[in-house]
Amino acid sequence: MRAVLWDMDGTIVDSEKLWDFGIHELYRQHGRQLSAQVRTSTIGGSSETVMQIVYADLGLDPDPADMARTADWLHEYVGGLFATGLPWCAGAREMLDGLTAAGVPMALVTNTRRDLADQALESIGRHYFSVSVCGDEVPAGKPSPDPYLRAAELLGLDPADCLAIEDSVTGSTSAESAGCAVLVVPNEIEVPSGPRRRHAESLAGLTVHDLRVVHTELGADQDERSA
Repeated sequence: MRAVLWDMDGTIVDSEKLWDFGIHELYRQHGRQLSAQVRTSTIGGSSETVMQIVYADLGLDPDPADMARTADWLHEYVGGLFATGLPWCAGAREMLDGLTAAGVPMALVTNTRRDLADQALESIGRHYFSVSVCGDEVPAGKPSPDPYLRAAELLGLDPADCLAIEDSVTGSTSAESAGCAVLVVPNEIEVPSGPRRRHAESLAGLTVHDLRVVHTELGADQDERSA
């Protein structure tokens, strides 16, 4: 394990609930209520994907310019909530400190757009991360492997040498497709098992050594399947 690649929303900070407020407000403005099924389908998605899901569910004309304006509104609304402070996910801050003390490079890999991610980094602490990659900086956001491939490239590493920490199906698919081992710490939704995934209920109580063991075991499993 030469680096750890972190998702942000729902993994480091419990900000998915703030996105929840924003999308519920968007639906309220259209006289509708957001269903749990639709909300689940948006978790971890890129801005473009979320707008496509929302517009289809609301029966709105998917005009690109209008969708872009709505995405801007949503980011501004959630940004206002970010400004009030971001709650940490259990064990995340301690793990960031532990990895920093152990000299393990880290990257932030998020579907959140750069302007909002930078705002979040001011709260989290950008000093933890050697690089960061946002959904609007790659050809395609998660679940495409592009964000994780870019992060590994910026670190000068093979994705197979990296452990990704994720909370969603979308993010886990992205990291796994890029060739990373994945530690899944579910937050809002259940994430199915996969050939390059291990699950943990929480980061609380885990150590840097535990992450190294997960990465090693997943690498060994991959070697056995390839043999």
